[in-house]
Amino acid sequence: MTYAISDALQQAVYQTLIADPAVTALVGSDIYDALPTGGVPITYVSLGPEEVQEASDKDGAGARHELTISVVTDTSGFQLAKEVAGAICDALIDAQLTLNRGHLVGLWFLRAKAARSNSGTSRRIDLTFRARVQDI
Repeated sequence: MTYAISDALQQAVYQTLIADPAVTALVGSDIYDALPTGGVPITYVSLGPEEVQEASDKDGAGARHELTISVVTDTSGFQLAKEVAGAICDALIDAQLTLNRGHLVGLWFLRAKAARSNSGTSRRIDLTFRARVQDI
């Protein structure tokens, strides 16, 4: 197993999202690994937690990443959040991401969870994707 490709995978996901016209039409450049200091935008995308498991095979070291990408908005209702989540899925599912280390075997959508904040003023959709990477 190797965790060494994690950074390359995150960079490739970020670059894919920030370059996707449908995603940027909805959130602009408000796609973050860490939220900016001060106020946050009304709607933004956050690259979130990941879980990684061993997935080496006869061809070399590899790993299976389950990564979460969150859509957060203070707009009323879930419509905008769902539009952004759909655009993210369209951009990433079966994407041929170029990594600066190793390579992507595949990227698949696993699940989504939509919820209101405790105060009910914001909406959040957590999208979970599975990526299989190999270090060659």
